[in-house]
Amino acid sequence: MLNHFARGRVSGRGLILAAALAASTAVVSSANAGECPADQRKPNAREASTLPGKDVTDTVLAAIDLANEPIKADGRQMRVRKLVVQPGGVVPWHSHNDRPALIYIIEGEIIEYASNCAGPIVHKAGEVARETFGTSHWWKNLGAGLVHTCDAPFPPPVPPGRHTFHFKAEAVWPCRT
Repeated sequence: MLNHFARGRVSGRGLILAAALAASTAVVSSANAGECPADQRKPNAREASTLPGKDVTDTVLAAIDLANEPIKADGRQMRVRKLVVQPGGVVPWHSHNDRPALIYIIEGEIIEYASNCAGPIVHKAGEVARETFGTSHWWKNLGAGLVHTCDAPFPPPVPPGRHTFHFKAEAVWPCRT
């Protein structure tokens, strides 16, 4: 295939491969757009917020008890959740030291206030927020419209006696608005 490029001829497969690579690069670039700027990253940059959660609907669309899967992670679930944050709504301060998550912003714009970032972080529709070890934060919808997100957190161990499997029939496409 390299010879085709060298002679100025490009095969159909080469064009498809190049287009796929360019598209995946564009997706990766835009997916991480809502991150803390490098010059704002600092440990303990922000005190814990005491604002209570407000005007947030958290729906677990599906969950799998990982104790029953090959990973054998007793007391852990893999979940998909949908959050709807009303204008002025607050997702209260919480930590991701024991539960990483990926949050896809479906609709709207929401502000994150993180322990390891001196400034606010703006997350817009189409972006993915990465929540990892060392991050504690809270979120607020400062806009006039709803914010819809879909996340895939890896939650902390489930307390003994708590129900560990949940599925809703509406979860055909779990992250629809």
